[in-house]
Amino acid sequence: MSTAFPYRLVATDLDGTLLRPDESVSDRTREALAAATAAGAAHIVVTGRAVPWTRHILDDLGYEGIAVCGQGAQVYHAGERRLLTSLTLDRQLAGLALSKIEAEVGPLALAASRDGLEGEVLIGPGYRTQGGPLPYVPYEDPAALWAAPLTKLYIQHPVLGDDELTRLARETVGGLVDVVMAGPGIVEIVPLGLSKATGLSLAARRLGVKAAETIAFGDMPNDIPMFGWAARGVAMANAHEQLKAVADEVTGSNEEDGIAVVLERLLQS
Repeated sequence: MSTAFPYRLVATDLDGTLLRPDESVSDRTREALAAATAAGAAHIVVTGRAVPWTRHILDDLGYEGIAVCGQGAQVYHAGERRLLTSLTLDRQLAGLALSKIEAEVGPLALAASRDGLEGEVLIGPGYRTQGGPLPYVPYEDPAALWAAPLTKLYIQHPVLGDDELTRLARETVGGLVDVVMAGPGIVEIVPLGLSKATGLSLAARRLGVKAAETIAFGDMPNDIPMFGWAARGVAMANAHEQLKAVADEVTGSNEEDGIAVVLERLLQS
């Protein structure tokens, strides 16, 4: 295998991309990332998950660099276990946006991610969780939602699908906040102008790497800005059609070592 590698930065989403459905990373993918790193590239995780829901995965990977979490709101130094940057959602604007969306589509089930290294995820009445090991705190009193700084709100509708809810919410409150679809059943309200691209650009600047030197992997519409920023965007086979439409390449699925397939080819070229 050649040590030549055309990129200095490999940016990977987590869920549906780097992680298999059981939240593990395959040996083949680990080896391909290690080979890319040995060839001079940095690997950076760019995820919608906040730091508390990301840290155990980084620990398992032996990851000690910078990670972009919370849809770009948090730039986290894994080795030093500290936040380098953190952007919170204006709670007054978020409340206004929420009331406007509910006036348009009816009552929503809500959850929220609190800011900070130990920020809790609050789950409101009727909100459907994904299951699995990730911790959350149920709440009944609506005031609890707004009691501390937040990085994002999660919204669900009893009838509307993810695509339709995202579209209607974005059309209704596009000037106040951003609305992104981050995964199945995961529609988020985040600060206006925030995206994975903004967080990735901050992290890349710290590493001295440019967009033209970056390859990015993802699977959902919230990865579209990251693909727009990076020199090359690679969608997984299991990716949302909106992301595939703007990708430079479609690789195998997250169950088929799609990241490794591309990295191995680049390392051998």
